[in-house]
Amino acid sequence: MILILDFGSQYTQLIARKVRGLDVKSEIVPCTTSIAAIRRAKPEGIVLSGGPASTYDKGAPKLNPKVLELGVPVLGICYGMFALMRRLGGKNEPASTGEYGRAHLHIENKDALLKGIKNKNQVWMSHGDRVVRTPRGFKTLASTEDCPHAAVANARRRIWGVQFHPEVHHSDNGDRILSNFVFDICGCRADWKMTDFVEQTIAGLREECGDRRVICGVSGGVDSTVLAVLLERAIGKKLIPVFVDNGVLRAGEPDRVVARFRDQLGIRVKRMRTGPEFVRALKGVTSPERKRKIIGDKFIKVFMREIKRGDLLAQGTLYPDVIESVSTKGPSATIKTHHNRVSAVLKLIEQGRVVEPLKELFKDEVRAVGKELGIPKDLLWRHPFPGPGLAVRILGEVTPKRLKLLREADTIMHEELRRSRVYNKIWQAFCVLLPVKSVGVQGDFRTYADVIAVRAVTSTDGMTADWYDMPKPTLARISNRIINEVRGINRVVYDVSSKPPATIEWE
Repeated sequence: MILILDFGSQYTQLIARKVRGLDVKSEIVPCTTSIAAIRRAKPEGIVLSGGPASTYDKGAPKLNPKVLELGVPVLGICYGMFALMRRLGGKNEPASTGEYGRAHLHIENKDALLKGIKNKNQVWMSHGDRVVRTPRGFKTLASTEDCPHAAVANARRRIWGVQFHPEVHHSDNGDRILSNFVFDICGCRADWKMTDFVEQTIAGLREECGDRRVICGVSGGVDSTVLAVLLERAIGKKLIPVFVDNGVLRAGEPDRVVARFRDQLGIRVKRMRTGPEFVRALKGVTSPERKRKIIGDKFIKVFMREIKRGDLLAQGTLYPDVIESVSTKGPSATIKTHHNRVSAVLKLIEQGRVVEPLKELFKDEVRAVGKELGIPKDLLWRHPFPGPGLAVRILGEVTPKRLKLLREADTIMHEELRRSRVYNKIWQAFCVLLPVKSVGVQGDFRTYADVIAVRAVTSTDGMTADWYDMPKPTLARISNRIINEVRGINRVVYDVSSKPPATIEWE
């Protein structure tokens, strides 16, 4: 087992996911966990996660030096490396320029951690400080253009540190580096399987839910679909799946969701037609945070109409929803409020009335769970769709007119992605209606109309993403059709931002 001490990074759970992907058990605990508790866990190795702070910030989390006296290998990642360097007598300082996104690693010394890693391979950075002096006994293993000590080691003390994030998908050899640490350095065995998770989760749900009914929110997306099937296997008829037709879904989506559950999964879903309520509640609202909170609160109020005393609420919450919304096991920063982490949900959580068996998983792991459950492939590989729906893809006020524009553009985009057979090469693709107008010329007349941004990204887990290099003919057809067929749009732009520094959604 590998134990991860969480210093608040948005990527902490990615480390655990990558280790689990090696078929090795991993657990996350706060960086403040006592030495006695760490000893009881009996880890073969310890990873110190990244975090949003600088080691010189007032109140920045500190590394307990006794962690380094436990006799097991330690790997510090980003902030974890900074914490190691400062604790052991090295020196960190703010860099003249931050490193965010791609960098290229230059190997300077051989070491077990970097075994099999070729020179100048791509790694993913996300930091504003850098190490300028390593502690006595450490050697520099690798550097980047802006980071002179991108990887360091004191093999005698069994301590390693990397400034980059091997846990993110876009570090080319990140899996190999973690594998080197887990197997070659820590000596772990590959004996943890996804089938274990499925069996343990179903058994856990039976115990957690008991004889109580469970009101499960389903959207037709991967997460809530896998959740519903897990619950159906665990509690049978005590499951009450509810689909909220909230008025901010894509064209034809409500009918498709109900039919999929009925025809492909054999699950009857109760449909609640509440679209006008949601759209009215969003009138005049332009703040993305307010939109999310309004929709989240409205969802709960709708569900509460179905929930009787003693019933539970089930949500298909994933780890990115949790880590971006609120600080969890470490001192992480809030990125945005997800609809399943609004105040009403948090109150139900405090009451012990929320069931979230997927909240420690990422999208690719949820798909693996769905495959174990026998869910059809076409349901498992749908692109993610945000809980607040099109409301957070309309920048500015949500109105019936603007919803119509976005639905028409989004339908065209998806038709062309499928026609070009690139839909399954993309993690997520969507249109965004911008809060600006632009001048155009259509039919020899001047126009002043709305702008659509097209966003398509590649990813594995949603925590990091890169923009998809869309084939030019596909992009041209999407643009031409939207401009020609959607009255009120005269310009289409393509988003070429990675995550970080951008998020996948615009709001």
